[in-house]
Amino acid sequence: MTTIADIRRWNPALLDESIDDLKREEDRLVRLDDELTASGKPANWQGEAAQAAADRHHELGGDLRRLVVEVAAVRRALIGTVGDFEAVQRQLAEADALASAYRFRILDDGRVEDLEHVVVGGPGSRLDDEDEHRIRTVRPDLVERVKRLLAQAEDADAELTKVLRDADLDLMETKDGSLADAAALGDARGLAETVEPPPPGTPADNARWWNSLPAETRAAMAEAPPAWLGGMDGIPASVRHTANVNRLDDERAVLQAQAAQLRARLDKPYPGPGGRLQKGLDQDELQRVDEKLESLEKIGQVMERGNRQLLVLDSSGERMKAAVAIGDVDKASHVAVFTPGMESAIEKGSLASYDQSMNMVQADAQALVAREGGSVATVTWMGYEAPQLDETLDPADSVAADNAARRGANALADFYRGINESRDEDPHLVAVGHSYGSSTTGFALQQEGTGVDSAVVMGSPGLGTPHHTTIDVPEGQLYNLESKWDPVADFGRFGADPSNMPGVDNLATGDAVAVDGRQLRESSGHSTGGGYGYLDKGTTSQYNVSVIVAGKPDLAVDARG
Repeated sequence: MTTIADIRRWNPALLDESIDDLKREEDRLVRLDDELTASGKPANWQGEAAQAAADRHHELGGDLRRLVVEVAAVRRALIGTVGDFEAVQRQLAEADALASAYRFRILDDGRVEDLEHVVVGGPGSRLDDEDEHRIRTVRPDLVERVKRLLAQAEDADAELTKVLRDADLDLMETKDGSLADAAALGDARGLAETVEPPPPGTPADNARWWNSLPAETRAAMAEAPPAWLGGMDGIPASVRHTANVNRLDDERAVLQAQAAQLRARLDKPYPGPGGRLQKGLDQDELQRVDEKLESLEKIGQVMERGNRQLLVLDSSGERMKAAVAIGDVDKASHVAVFTPGMESAIEKGSLASYDQSMNMVQADAQALVAREGGSVATVTWMGYEAPQLDETLDPADSVAADNAARRGANALADFYRGINESRDEDPHLVAVGHSYGSSTTGFALQQEGTGVDSAVVMGSPGLGTPHHTTIDVPEGQLYNLESKWDPVADFGRFGADPSNMPGVDNLATGDAVAVDGRQLRESSGHSTGGGYGYLDKGTTSQYNVSVIVAGKPDLAVDARG
């Protein structure tokens, strides 16, 4: 913890010297680029020895690039830290001057000492006007100043410490390319790490903060974003993606450490009357941690499919949460966000399955808009903890209650808002929800300003309201799909059955013929997959979802024929 004594001992001039030394070292390393290239395996050298030499050369190149990244990142971080340290010391000097003028002293531990030793509130004590001002006004001001500058000092010290630690432990990612490219990457990494996160705000606040940054800073943070950017709605999707992908290994390491600690604890006896209870709690916690580790593996497998953006990665709470996009959410003219329902959980493989379904929707919708120069991105949003069957008797999380839907709706609404706020031009934004996820979608769309242009719900137990007018989408842009033999779609548990709500357009799910003459088959049951599910390729329901996502409702097959 940084103290006033530490701040007084800081010597920014020494950091300036280190910056100059690091610059000379960086330049020396970058000049090795030609030598590194020239020392590669001769083209006509073949065989095992040649391959071993090539492998060693590639390894050496990686080591050099990593070293250049580390040197450049530390140098850039030091440049920002010097400014931070000087600013904190100026504030301390001003506070010291104010304290001296009013006969106070700021101690090395941060306390403000009254050199007059005036006792307030003692028997018969009375303050004259000067002491009244000193004690009631100046001293609280000094205390607040010290609190602020200590917080700033702690932040600056922590930012530099993180960069130094990552460099020391070889945790900085690098890329193939020249040593000059590595220097640029390190410079971006160091600059990005010294940027203060904004105070918590709305997606619009986040977007304004991002756009207020100098172009150089935005470029650096896009190249090497700090982890906290990955969870900020209103930030460009490409930046969130990079931040979240870079976090995967860190999240895995943290969870593995937690699992190892829990296993070590479980290997020991649990004495005392509460031992059995505590052991059960630790076993439950280990299961949650292991499931989160499994979720990270599942997320990684989905990302390997390519053309994906990881827009949410959240390991807090009971289960891992994530959102994966197909396509470019920053540039697509049509963006669909799909929210699944009961029993959806990443560790169970739900993300992989839904991602496949949304990949087909994306491809079909893309084919419809390609001629006009349009593009489509689809998102599988699992940013909330959907109810599980084994939680049915838990009143806080039961699928029979709307608590989880309401909690998820707040995050989902901000995710919608963030897509629009992060872009210069709003896309055609479509909300798609299935089962309990349609209820979460309905609650989210009852909030103002989500920017959603169309909404499609499938197998819905209700939208959280009996009135379509409380759903904030344009008139005529709320669609419902109900397959044959889907009992959930008739529950009307949360508000009313959407099939019977005025203002909701019921689309067909039975055998039908598309506008282009394709034969479409009936979907049945409550699932989204399994051959006859709502999102299975070739079904009328999947076709209808695709045309709404493409912004072509005139091509939809209406339930009325």
